[in-house]
Amino acid sequence: MSANSFDARSTLRVGDESYEIFKLDKVEGSARLPYSLKVLLENLLRTEDGANITADHIRAIGGWDSQAQPSQEIQFTPARVIMQDFTGVPCVVDLATMREAVKELGGDPAKINPLAPAELVIDHSVIADKFGTKEAFGQNVELEYGRNKERYQFLRWGQTAFDEFKVVPPGTGIVHQVNIEHLARTVMVRGGQAYPDTLVGTDSHTTMVNGLGVLGWGVGGIEAEAAMLGQPVSMLIPRVVGFKLTGELPAGTTATDLVLTITEMLRKHGVVGKFVEFYGEGVAATSLANRATIGNMSPEFGSTAAIFPIDGETLNYLRLTGRDAQQVALVEAYAKEQGLWLDPAAEPDFSEKLELDLSTVVPSIAGPKRPQDRIVLANAAQQFSSDVRNYVSDTGVDEAGKESFPASDAPAVSNGVPSNPTTVTAPDGSTYEIDHGAVTVAAITSCTNTSNPYVMVAAALVAKKAVEKGLTRKPWVKTTLAPGSKVVTDYFDKAGLTPYLDKVGFNLVGYGCTTCIGNSGPLPDEVSKAVNENDLAVTSVLSGNRNFEGRINPDVKMNYLASPPLVVAYAIAGSMKVDITKDALGTDQDGKPVYLTDIWPSEAEVNDVVANAIGEDMFNKSYQDVFAGDAQWQALPIPTGNTFEWDSESTYVRKPPYFEGMTMETTPVEDITGARVLAKLGDSVTTDHISPAGAIKADTPAGKYLTEHGIERRDFNSYGSRRGNHEVMIRGTFANIRLRNQIAPGTEGGYTRDFTRSAEGDGGAPVSFIYDASQNYQAAGTPLVILAGKEYGSGSSRDWAAKGTALLGVKAVIAESYERIHRSNLIGMGVLPLQFPEGQTAETLGLTGEETFSFTGVTELNDGTTPRTVKVTTDTGVEFDGVVRIDTPGEADYYRNGGILQYVLRSLIRK
Repeated sequence: MSANSFDARSTLRVGDESYEIFKLDKVEGSARLPYSLKVLLENLLRTEDGANITADHIRAIGGWDSQAQPSQEIQFTPARVIMQDFTGVPCVVDLATMREAVKELGGDPAKINPLAPAELVIDHSVIADKFGTKEAFGQNVELEYGRNKERYQFLRWGQTAFDEFKVVPPGTGIVHQVNIEHLARTVMVRGGQAYPDTLVGTDSHTTMVNGLGVLGWGVGGIEAEAAMLGQPVSMLIPRVVGFKLTGELPAGTTATDLVLTITEMLRKHGVVGKFVEFYGEGVAATSLANRATIGNMSPEFGSTAAIFPIDGETLNYLRLTGRDAQQVALVEAYAKEQGLWLDPAAEPDFSEKLELDLSTVVPSIAGPKRPQDRIVLANAAQQFSSDVRNYVSDTGVDEAGKESFPASDAPAVSNGVPSNPTTVTAPDGSTYEIDHGAVTVAAITSCTNTSNPYVMVAAALVAKKAVEKGLTRKPWVKTTLAPGSKVVTDYFDKAGLTPYLDKVGFNLVGYGCTTCIGNSGPLPDEVSKAVNENDLAVTSVLSGNRNFEGRINPDVKMNYLASPPLVVAYAIAGSMKVDITKDALGTDQDGKPVYLTDIWPSEAEVNDVVANAIGEDMFNKSYQDVFAGDAQWQALPIPTGNTFEWDSESTYVRKPPYFEGMTMETTPVEDITGARVLAKLGDSVTTDHISPAGAIKADTPAGKYLTEHGIERRDFNSYGSRRGNHEVMIRGTFANIRLRNQIAPGTEGGYTRDFTRSAEGDGGAPVSFIYDASQNYQAAGTPLVILAGKEYGSGSSRDWAAKGTALLGVKAVIAESYERIHRSNLIGMGVLPLQFPEGQTAETLGLTGEETFSFTGVTELNDGTTPRTVKVTTDTGVEFDGVVRIDTPGEADYYRNGGILQYVLRSLIRK
């Protein structure tokens, strides 16, 4: 019950129903607030308890100073939690482990139970092994169940063992699309109250739901677990960036072009840790599908959320996707009553403002390794010719971690572009030639675009027109279609477009996140062999949101984000060297050149298909029994009971060691002395670099572990699918094939130098796997540290990037700057995040990574305060004040407890 200090409790009547609400206009200053802060204000009004959430917190939002730097901590209580299976499996593993830990500490295991709706969508486990045939989907599903039976049995057990926990079985769709199409409430109803739907999710792209007016963002799995168990999310009231949209998109451009433009603008502006909120006349001209596409890529901007207010377009989408009339009426009435309804002419009080005239957007792609590196499509071939030089060196890696080649060793060139033409013999005996730039993966995949019928229909129409001209994909291109929802294939079928996609090679491979997460599956053997034997810098083109190094496919060095219709076009062109804006994509039946303009659909053609092929009935059919699953899911045998029966032979699900030796009393925080550097890294090291989700190589520690446990190479599956096994994940931490550890120059991958094995006095140290070195350091009692540059931990909200770091024995990370979620996750695992002093870096301080480090002043945390800095010293005489990035009192509590899970466990037992 709320303390209701502001007398905000009221009643809202909608039709025959009445709901308790908490009126925002009872708080002075609320009217001028951005939409997103109004949602936070309501959250505090409703959950005010006089202790963790007080009237002062509520007044702090009402009196929010838009220009001040964030300093006021609040406790945000999300209405629900959403998960995907890669990140959800370890969450449920941790909950199961917590039940046992509670029991061992004398508590009631039943206390470990979600207190708010927690929904998990299995969408990250399907791999596009098979492609290009009508049988591909069925074959991939069979392989998926074969590989993941243990995980799926575990999740089915969780669905029966935990209250408020539901699982959407495999083959349904991508979590974010299932969220906006079915799970999102927009306005939540629970216990007679109506309030804004809010959430946290274990995938960074949870923000897709921001397009529906729902405030939510990605958090690490450990933070999500705490939220499920009733622990509010500790946060500072953020700065809010107002992004004004004007005008309309010009013909020939897509939502992808728009979102890549916005990504570039916001990355350049700097929005890490901030909310972004869209406003202005152009919002009304932005379809819900386009809003969802923009919201989805909030992590690529760096923002916490990227939200659109509720308006008539929101209601239209809710009706289309089968929400009942009472729910739609409630959303409208509640939003208007609370001042949450979009006024296109209004300009709330924002911290910062940007503006984009939609009419200035031009066709674009992004790459070859970061989403924010937008390239105007007309310049793409020329830009590739320049960028490819960074990927064709055979001289290794220099000490700064950058690929280079001296002029005398420069690769062969053709027309000024590096070239190494290679003949490939296909299984049928035919031959073809590939070179640097060959598009070997063309994937319509991921949550970013497959929620958007306009770009999906445009892709299908490109395929149709291409087939009618006699064009198809090039033989070396692996083409895949992985929609985010079964509704997509329904409207393709109804519009008669499926046969054309099939003829170009874009057969259905699965419903879920495939290529974008690293589940692209292997290239055809003959292509893979040619690429690796000739060190070709081949490319992928995908309609996703992530194109980081080493993520898409181990054979592919350069990755480009593009709209679905451009993915089809590049599959036909077959090379990034082709300027698809003016070069012919191929020739028709009469030998005449065919250009992109010949097969690009008009806006009217796309709109006509969307209007006639998509209806409410499709959504009702797809979601009528969404949690039941098919016969294969229902037939999975599961254990019973409220504690899990761990299988000692399992290589997928194992009990982690987080609570071993834990007592009810906390151990005092200690200073860190005698620490060695495990890795010295550059800028933009992502959670993919730290904890990859893709293929497991046989000659790595993780591969060797699986081999020793009797797993055949073909059954290794991926790191992402094995996140329920800490033994695999520790061995995979810092194991990305593109990681460049500067203390092991000349290497690429999970390598370091192991100073426990250096000859005494000679200062040398042999190169070894990071995991092996970590085991030696831990056996010697040596704490470890990571040195890093800017934007450390950007990318997916991957809890294993922090869990693996902690389990390797890392006690502190020193970086120039952090991405929000990873910094928070490090604290959640008991790792101290420090920042170099302003203007200082590892390089300016002369740090090589060979030093021994000590950190003093950490013990101040035992006094209930958080030091602003700690003294960092090395045995080589370097000394500086490391800025402590424990940003809130709540985070300090987690660190003092050794981690967030330990904090929550102790709190629940004491209740």
